[in-house]
Amino acid sequence: MDMFALDDALAEWEAALPPLRGPARLSLLLPLAWHLRQRDTPRALHLAAEAEALLASAVPALPTEQRDAHSARLQLVRAEAAWLNGQLDAADDLAQQAGQRCAALQLAAGDADAHWLRAWIAIDRGDHVAAEAELEQTAAIARAGGDLQRCAIADAVNARWAVLRNLASAQERWSQRFTPAEENQPGVASWIYDYYGIAASQASDFGAAAGHYLHCYEAALESGQLRMAITAAINIGLDFTALNDHEAALEWMESALDLARPTGWPRSIGACLTHTADSMRRLGRLEASAALLQEAVELLAPLAGARSYATALQYRGDLALDQGDYPTALDAFRQLGVRGDALQHADFQSIARRGQAHALCFLDRPQEALAMAVQAAELAQAQADRYHHVAALRVMSLIHLRHQLPPPAGMTEPNATLHFLHQALAVAGHINGYTLPADLHEALAREYAHIGDYQQAYAAAQQAAAARAKTHSQDATNRAIAMQVQHQTEHARAEGFHHRELAAAEARRVDLLQQTKATLERLSAIGQEITTHLDAGAVFQALHRHVQALLPANSLAIYLCDPGCDTISRVFGIENGQPLASNTIDVANPRANAARSLRERSEIYVPNAGPDDIFLAPGTQIMVSALYVPLRVGERTLGVMTVQSTMANAYGERHRLIFRTLCAYGAIALDNAEAYRQLKDAQTQLVSQEKLAALGALMAGVAHELNTPIGNSLLIASTLVQKTEELEAQMNGSGLKRSALAAYLEDARKAHELVMRGLTSAANLVNSFKQVAVDRTTEQRRDFNLAQVSQEVVATMMNRIRAAGHRIELDMPETISLDSYPGPYGQVIANFINNALLHAFAGKAGGSGSMWLRAQAPVDGRVQVSFRDNGGGIAPEHMSRIFDPFFTTKLGQGGSGLGLSISYNIVTSLMGGLITVHSSRDGTTFTLDLPLTAPENKLPSTSHIYH
Repeated sequence: MDMFALDDALAEWEAALPPLRGPARLSLLLPLAWHLRQRDTPRALHLAAEAEALLASAVPALPTEQRDAHSARLQLVRAEAAWLNGQLDAADDLAQQAGQRCAALQLAAGDADAHWLRAWIAIDRGDHVAAEAELEQTAAIARAGGDLQRCAIADAVNARWAVLRNLASAQERWSQRFTPAEENQPGVASWIYDYYGIAASQASDFGAAAGHYLHCYEAALESGQLRMAITAAINIGLDFTALNDHEAALEWMESALDLARPTGWPRSIGACLTHTADSMRRLGRLEASAALLQEAVELLAPLAGARSYATALQYRGDLALDQGDYPTALDAFRQLGVRGDALQHADFQSIARRGQAHALCFLDRPQEALAMAVQAAELAQAQADRYHHVAALRVMSLIHLRHQLPPPAGMTEPNATLHFLHQALAVAGHINGYTLPADLHEALAREYAHIGDYQQAYAAAQQAAAARAKTHSQDATNRAIAMQVQHQTEHARAEGFHHRELAAAEARRVDLLQQTKATLERLSAIGQEITTHLDAGAVFQALHRHVQALLPANSLAIYLCDPGCDTISRVFGIENGQPLASNTIDVANPRANAARSLRERSEIYVPNAGPDDIFLAPGTQIMVSALYVPLRVGERTLGVMTVQSTMANAYGERHRLIFRTLCAYGAIALDNAEAYRQLKDAQTQLVSQEKLAALGALMAGVAHELNTPIGNSLLIASTLVQKTEELEAQMNGSGLKRSALAAYLEDARKAHELVMRGLTSAANLVNSFKQVAVDRTTEQRRDFNLAQVSQEVVATMMNRIRAAGHRIELDMPETISLDSYPGPYGQVIANFINNALLHAFAGKAGGSGSMWLRAQAPVDGRVQVSFRDNGGGIAPEHMSRIFDPFFTTKLGQGGSGLGLSISYNIVTSLMGGLITVHSSRDGTTFTLDLPLTAPENKLPSTSHIYH
């Protein structure tokens, strides 16, 4: 996760969060909580708490490592909130724990961020040694993880603090560190320009420093670094102060305070109060300055180790000097000296000694005062801090003016006062943009007059007047510059706001288009799903599932017209997850919105219902919002669907569009389901008729087949009766000869053989007929031999095949056994044979038609059975429709159009197989790919869908 994010990214996340529910919100709660930590700390904590609750309960499927990583990041959010609110110990504990967890999980970004936060906690405690170590850790971890952004930020902060310790060495180490690409990344640029600004301020280049801080300020605001933006605004004000433009300085201090006040952060508010107070002091508003400083010191007291507290001590000392309260001033500057030494910040060290020297001078302790002033000047000179060097030299001149002290070594002027004043003028002359104050020249004029050098006194007075005029001119120039800077800032801010608004508007437009496109795509997919169902119950469940996903709905009900359309009945209803009982409403009911919607064939929306606005059906809850839409297919109205909510104004235009679309899909699906029910009823009747017709043809064929063996048997039996009577007459008459008896016995033996052969053939035909007839009428599942059943089916069809002058060959292994439905299988084969006899051989000469029924050895638990004929083939334009119910080219000529449709359903639905067909002018081949073990299912149900 990035350390800082731009406002545009936040806007996208904020827009995407509200529609999400439950665990789906986690992916946005995490980045929002992290990147709102300074933009809106209370809300960041609220989002973090929601995310932690989800991690604890709602997403048990989340991997443990990922859950721990999210939890550690949320802990860092709470740690930073504690730091901003001045709870340094609690913040440090949380940051340390989060860092240890991230390190254990090898999360470099989280580990680096924990060290970064601990560095700032150490800074607010005044422990800059520990802070520097933490920042070095941050940079090292980021560098090792290839995180160039965090590495650059850590280096920039190290550089800014190094400047405050020693400008020259800091510049030597850091001045070439940062690249233009890094300066163009707002999250990084704020820290780089902060370093540039501090370096320019320490070098007394206050104009350049203000420009750098302005870049820092804008980049910080854009990347959500509110604390940095407050600090940058203060620093801009300080640069104007150094340029003697106190009005402009006060404006920036007040801007910083306006940013800080709403946050409640003690360190930021205290710093703003401190610097605002100093600007007021410089403008002569001492009482207001004292009140602000008092508030600042009280706020910053818990952060006594921070630099901001040291600044408050400095300004308190300066105010006491202006008020002539030298003991208070001395105490404040002594405390500042202790803090400056602890912080090792050269500017505070120099200021503290200069302030003590000033107070000691007026407390008549000149030797101590001079020693302190010398230390202040040496510290400032070592840092090339000309601004504070001038201040120290002026205090030294003041001490020599008020007290008789030995002259300094190397004095070139008539006295020490003039010596130090001239040194101050020389140093000040090297400060870029600095206007020498008139009182410095006036001090020179007084001192020259005091020693009797009136010519020099006059010249100094002239310089004082010129300086005063220049000061007025410079003040005007500075104010003009300040106005220009302010104008440029406001222009840039307005332009940036305008561009952001344009970008946001474009983003909203694109987002709306994407949402609309996504909604349409989703509704299209939903429509395809709903309309694929041919069972009303499945349609109801699909509608309920999608309504719950897309709309705020406590209740969904579907009413369908009863026969005659005088009443509508609730055929499906769910309220708060519980099913609703059936309910019937008279279409003429004036209070029922469902009935009114049906009567008027129009949508009805009740946004905020009163007691009489919604007809309360028995067993239902009172709702506040309700939407009723008729279920229409063309000009026909099937019923009404309603969705209701306990919230007022629950359904906006987008919701109504979605519900309208769902109702349209639902109406089509329910109409299809009813049509399919009617079709299945008709098909069931036709299948029954087809079975009876096939059984009749089978009986006729079997009767014909039985005629020959039974007729022969009867003829032989009657002949045998006649010969028996003749033999009996011979025995009762002239006598029975041996030869006659032998002839009778031979004839009886032959008759016996012929009768047995005929009756055995008849018995075999009867057994085959019984098996086929039973299998076809009962759809009995059993283990059967494929070749045997196929032979039995063909045997029953042979009468028609021979009568038509055609032939059929079987080629099947005797070892293939199936656990399936032999009766329906036989019906399929019979349909193939009938189809060939009726269609394939039309126009062929007698005896020229051939059919082949073959099976291949099973592979992977499946067997392929093929039926081929050498007929005329199927016309290409008919190939896509041969399995359609009622499609036939022989309507009224013996074709019902159901044979192949029934065969297709038997093979695919009952036997769990596949059926394919290939046809050309040389004939047609049907191929069945059947499992050796049929699935546990039945033919499609023919029960009614709805009434």
